[in-house]
Amino acid sequence: MINNVATWFELPVIDMPRAQGFYRNILNASFKEEEMSGYQMAIFDSEEGAVSGMLILGAHYQPSATGAVVYFNGGADLNEPLAKVEANGGSVLMPKTPIHDGECGYFAMLLDSEGNRVGLYSQA
Repeated sequence: MINNVATWFELPVIDMPRAQGFYRNILNASFKEEEMSGYQMAIFDSEEGAVSGMLILGAHYQPSATGAVVYFNGGADLNEPLAKVEANGGSVLMPKTPIHDGECGYFAMLLDSEGNRVGLYSQA
């Protein structure tokens, strides 16, 4: 078992189809849809043992631009997913930015279609 600091995340959504479309188009994500106790859930498909999470719609869940930030794998070049953000209802808060002159990779910040602040990370 891999000893990850984080093991799961939940991103609140207002419109589940719109949110799934956003992450499908930006990250090529796919989902397993479930419902439990009145909550709609879309669980990100991931490899066995990898940290994953879900989009969730229901009482007590509100998107936030000021809370904790989840960083997604931005692939080989962050410019590719960033170029799709605005067309899919989001906005770029911080463009591709080097970490320690690029020695530790690159990150970017955005608001998703639901108003959640999320990050992207890539090695190049």
